[in-house]
Amino acid sequence: MFTYHKYEGKNIEDFKKIASVELNSDLDNIFLIEDVLELGLFKGKKVIIEATTKDEIKNYIKDFINNLSRGFNMKINSEIRFNEKNIEIMLVSDNNNILIGYNGKNLNALQVLLRQSLKNLDKLGFKIVIDVSNYRSKKMKSLESQIKKICKEILETKVEVKLDPMNSYERRIVHSVVSNYENLKSESFGEEPNRYTIIKYKD
Repeated sequence: MFTYHKYEGKNIEDFKKIASVELNSDLDNIFLIEDVLELGLFKGKKVIIEATTKDEIKNYIKDFINNLSRGFNMKINSEIRFNEKNIEIMLVSDNNNILIGYNGKNLNALQVLLRQSLKNLDKLGFKIVIDVSNYRSKKMKSLESQIKKICKEILETKVEVKLDPMNSYERRIVHSVVSNYENLKSESFGEEPNRYTIIKYKD
């Protein structure tokens, strides 16, 4: 499990003075979580800082992928990018089909495992997205195209459509596409992994 460095001081500036030295990183590459504890009347407050860096996160992910590579007995190259609140990981191997699996099941499982291992990054608001040779992005474009066709059909027939169960990322794509149509709405029902979405006509 990914962990943070912890520091205590009277204010966050106490930590910033030593951050770049102890973590060997520029302040721009350091992520901080500040928690203020009130110590009681006349005792002031104590600030607890949890900190990590981009390099530490990247190295943790690379170690995870190296272990994965040994487990699959194949060479896996990776590219890790920070994109706003997403950490995007692109994998390329000599057997992408194994990494992807049938209908992306292996890829989704890998993403869940890494997200669990990096669960502490939720405190920073980061989301982990893994792709293999742009498989996920191509699939999302195909899904967007499919949903647009369904939306046009519903506008003509006014008959709602229940979609097959999808993961949360795919459902977000559906909701995003439907939101572009003034007379349509989408709602999700059920529990994971069988949660599904219905697209409806609205007057």
